[in-house]
Formats: sequence, C-alpha cells, structure tokens
Amino acid sequence: MNPVHFIREKREGGKHRKEDLKAFLLGSLREEVPDYQVAAWLMAAFLRGLDREETLWLTETMAYSGKVLDLSGLPHPVDKHSSGGVGDKVSLVVGPILAASGCTFAKMSGRGLAHTGGTIDKLESVPGWRGEMTEAEFLERARRVGLVIAAQSSDLAPLDGKLYALRDATATVESIPLIASSIMSKKLAAGARSIVLDVKVGKGAFMKTLEEAQLLARTMVEIGQGAKRRVKALLTSMEAPLGRAVGNAIEVREAILALKGEGPEDLVEVALRLAEETLLLEGLDPGLARKSLESGAALEKFRAFLEAQGGDPKVVEDFSLLPLGEELPLRSEEAGVVREVDAYRVGLAVLALGGGRRKKGEPIDHGVGVYLLKKPGERVERGEALAILHHRGRGVEEALAHLREAFVLGEAASPSPLVLEAVG
Repeated sequence: MNPVHFIREKREGGKHRKEDLKAFLLGSLREEVPDYQVAAWLMAAFLRGLDREETLWLTETMAYSGKVLDLSGLPHPVDKHSSGGVGDKVSLVVGPILAASGCTFAKMSGRGLAHTGGTIDKLESVPGWRGEMTEAEFLERARRVGLVIAAQSSDLAPLDGKLYALRDATATVESIPLIASSIMSKKLAAGARSIVLDVKVGKGAFMKTLEEAQLLARTMVEIGQGAKRRVKALLTSMEAPLGRAVGNAIEVREAILALKGEGPEDLVEVALRLAEETLLLEGLDPGLARKSLESGAALEKFRAFLEAQGGDPKVVEDFSLLPLGEELPLRSEEAGVVREVDAYRVGLAVLALGGGRRKKGEPIDHGVGVYLLKKPGERVERGEALAILHHRGRGVEEALAHLREAFVLGEAASPSPLVLEAVG
C-alpha cells in the first residue's frame, strides 16, 4: 500500500480495498504513516465520502485497534448511546431499568463538551463515585451488579482517538461516515451484543435536522448489523431540554426522582422506550422495563451501582449530599404561555456558569445548572419564576441573558412527539 496512491484514490472518488484501508490506518497508529498524510486522506474522505462497505471497514479497524471487551459470558450484554443533548440524563435511568430486567448494562461513557453534558461528569457529582477502573474491575462489576458505567479507556479503540484529534484540527468532523464510525467503533470494542442508539434531533442536538439524524441513524445501524450486532436507533426530539434539570448534580437528582416514580414525564417516556427496544433486541419481554421501574427494583439497582463504584448510596435518600450551588430565580417580564424553551440556549447558560467545557480537559463545577420551572405549553404570570439557576457567582449575567432568549412566550404550539422515528 502506497500512502500517496491511497490518498489519490479517494481524492478522485475511488473505492478503497479493505486491506489497503486497514494497512493505511494501522500504519498511522504505529506512526509509520505521518499525520499530514492521514489529514489529507480525511479531507478526501470528507469531500468524496465513504460507501457502506468502506465505513464498516473503517469502523472495524478502529474497534479492533486496541482492547476489545468480551462480555459473551454475561447475561444479555447491552449498551446504549446518545448522540448528545441538553438535560440528557437518560443513561442514569435506562441502565438501572435494564439491569433490573435481567440484562447486563456495561457502558463506556464520555465527558461533556460545549453545550451538551456527559454521563461521567454527572455521576462524578456523587461523593466518592469513580469512573476510572481496570478491565478486570469493569467485568467484575458487570457480573456482580449487572450495571457498570466507566470512563472511556485509552486502550479502547485508540485509533479512533487519534483520528478524532486530527478531524478536530482539520475541519473534517461533520462527516456522517466519520461520525458514525467513531461512535460505533467504541460500541463494538465495548463488547455488547445489543446496542440501542438515541439520536437526538433539534436545536440542542448536534444533528439539527431530521434528515441529518435519519442519515446518521441509518449509517450506525448498518455498521452494527454489518458487524453482526443487534442494533436499533430511535430519533428523539431535542428542541427543548429533556426533563427540567440541566447540569450535573441536578440531573443526578432528577434521574433518582425518575427511578422513584417522581420524574418528569418526557424523561420517563424516552427512558422506557429505549429500555423496551433493548429488551426486544435481546428477545425479552419489553413489559419488564415498566415493571422494573414501578416495583422499585431499578432504584435498588442504581443504589447498588453507586456503591460498587465508590459512590455514597445515601444520595438516593439525601439530596443535600449533592454539591448544589446557590439558587437564583429568572422571573418572567410578562404573562403568557411558554411557546418554546430553546435547548441550545439553556445549554449555553449552563456552560457560562461553569457546568460545561469549552475545550477538552477543562475542569467543571458539578453543582451549577438550570432547573426549568416552566416548559412549553405551561402558563406563567408576570414576575413568576421561569427557571432557577444554581450558581457560584461565575457567569451569572451571561447565563441569565441566554435563558431570557431561551424562553419564548406566545400562542401554545401543538406538542410534538418525543420519539420521532425508529430505525433498524
């Protein structure tokens, strides 16, 4: 394989051979192919595209470039992925439901970036909780508890990490084949047999239009099926934040309330639908999801999960253990009905308060965030609070400005469905 010929082939719109693609990419990981040639290929692939087979080959090469977890000896090994949203604490609800329904929910998760949150950041707001662990610890907790969520390991799909850094530096991030292969390479390496994908659509999501989300969902499902996994994707709305809490600690609080049967309807609806689809993929009764939630079994599983990873399980009963900042209300300047709550603007408000990262590696404040007292379709009086900010004094005016733009009052719009479409 000649790297220059390989790059030219894609630049001219040709199709790669599997062995050439693998040799080029693994050569990059071994630093036998320099980054400038990989960058040139990424731009060629961005402009010319990758077909279905090339996308699968790219994904599998990344997935098997490092350690691959073997979950085959565990009962019903499943995983769930979200493409990123505002107030998206679904994994904290879906995982316990599935574990209490007889599945092994073993997930490698990431940290938040920009206006969207990360599952690991949310969980790290629980005193003592730890997401870093060895492979042996990961498998032991998966076996003993049936529920484990770990921080992304550098040993897992290391080629993806290398390519992502180059994509970020070369303006080649927004390519559906490259996005889909990056996501699915980590899902394949994590070892689950069944994978459910939550593809967010709307202002607070990375996929702004239904067409973009449909293409991403189809591409990821095709990759999973090509790799002999059971995969289903749901397209869910992210026009408004999911639930009422947006932040880290306050999202953990809301997830616990959902597991207690006291959570917001939209969060519970999405979580149950994702859990039901996962159970169907595994040939299990989808009715187990609601039974696990309503019986309290999912809540007990969440408590055991926190304790197994060093977290204080008393958080489930005592929310004062969470590091919440001071409260400040945002009051409405007029009376009316809330027509819209822009998820993107709410996400930017939390980012301004210090609850998110503008670049990778930045420290965050787990105790800041926004709690929405009003959502679309609800009436507000003049002077009544629309939302509560949890803050430490940083970025308050910027956050308030974003929130004022997020809330739009007017004639109530017809409620749109949360689950827009299923793929796979």
